Amino acid sequence: MKTLEIIDRVTKKIEPAPFPSFTPAHVFMIIEIVGSSAPIGRVRLSSILELGEGATRTLIKRLQKEGIIKSTKSGCVLTNFGKEIFSDLSSRVSEGLEIPPSPYTLGKFNIAILVKNSAKMIGYGIEQRDAAIKAGALGATTMIYTKGKFVIPGSPEDAFKDSPEIRKMLIKKLKPKEGDSIIIGSADDEKSAKLGAKAAALETLRKI
Repeated sequence: MKTLEIIDRVTKKIEPAPFPSFTPAHVFMIIEIVGSSAPIGRVRLSSILELGEGATRTLIKRLQKEGIIKSTKSGCVLTNFGKEIFSDLSSRVSEGLEIPPSPYTLGKFNIAILVKNSAKMIGYGIEQRDAAIKAGALGATTMIYTKGKFVIPGSPEDAFKDSPEIRKMLIKKLKPKEGDSIIIGSADDEKSAKLGAKAAALETLRKI
């Protein structure tokens, strides 16, 4: 998948500089933000991503080098190639949806993301959990949507049978179809929950 190769290249260590402070999940987020909110300034991006201005500047420069973002007097916008990358990600992964805490979430903030046609690639959700933790979240819960139910891998039970309001929210907002998966990134702050969910989603895309 070309999009993932580019995201990995943007976050690659370049000698003799230290490892960048941004991660693939940050790259995912900035493409999503610029794709939906352009034009947007660097200071605003730094605030949303909660990255230092220096790290944000470096991230933008690397995305410019890849031909994804360009700077204008009004702020950053996606190039035509960047729009293709944004469209590719959007066609595979939904925007994040904040849901209330439940027995299957781990923190105060919980962000659900749908990854299309990925259920067959989900094991027991351990890789997604580890990716979320690496991104700074408390963890991630992965569910498969099948026969109108959200189920934890290895269990036939409807995870939200006692939380119908969450099930209704997920179905209404994310519109899952048979064979999709839902990943819920959890953290004690919203930004880390979002990064965790996106990191876990990227890990899932690598298996497709």
